[in-house]
Amino acid sequence: MKILLVEDNRELSKDIVQLLEEKYFIVESTITVADAIEKLNSYKYNLVIVDIGLPDGSGMDVIKEIKSKRLNSGILILTARNSIADKVQGLDLGADDYITKPFHSAELIARVKAIVRRFAPDNNDVLQFEEIIVNMQNNSLKVNNRELVLTRKEFDLLVYFLFNVRRLLTKESIAEHLWGDHIDQADSFDFVYNHIKNLRKKLMNAGCRDYIKAKYGMGYIFGNNHEEK
Repeated sequence: MKILLVEDNRELSKDIVQLLEEKYFIVESTITVADAIEKLNSYKYNLVIVDIGLPDGSGMDVIKEIKSKRLNSGILILTARNSIADKVQGLDLGADDYITKPFHSAELIARVKAIVRRFAPDNNDVLQFEEIIVNMQNNSLKVNNRELVLTRKEFDLLVYFLFNVRRLLTKESIAEHLWGDHIDQADSFDFVYNHIKNLRKKLMNAGCRDYIKAKYGMGYIFGNNHEEK
């Protein structure tokens, strides 16, 4: 799951990013309205966490952008303790929830997961495809009812495939999903092939059938109802 954090307090932003990454979320952060809108126009996010007071404007402008473009992103507002008006305005604009600073890390994670579930297919915490079962609550994986441990990137890659079964995913889209806008600095996409190779090997060693099919010059398809060309 991919999250955009818009928070100008650098220490708080760093703490939130670290907390979310520990829970296997992919997180990008920015401190301004302008940068947030640029990211929203370039990348897809499951959730946007936005502070109201930003250096170049209001977080409300970020919410308005999400709603005007009809982006399928959840919205969580970060507010000050006494900012009732901000909470009401944000919710009226279409935010899904708010959390008041200062907050406990467990509360933030609970609210984030609650919003993400609303935007996940079937609002389900469990992703299952044939013999593969992924529990999104505790980030665990079972193949043929046996636990299988993956690296973080391998786990994120598998979840991305499971959310896009039988869809063609380009190497560029996979790289952007796993590394965000930092992928612009990459010289090649060889690392995508390496992660896919390692994921395939671990799944098959666990008794899983080979569901990852390469489409030459196009990308990859995960599933069992297609012909490999």
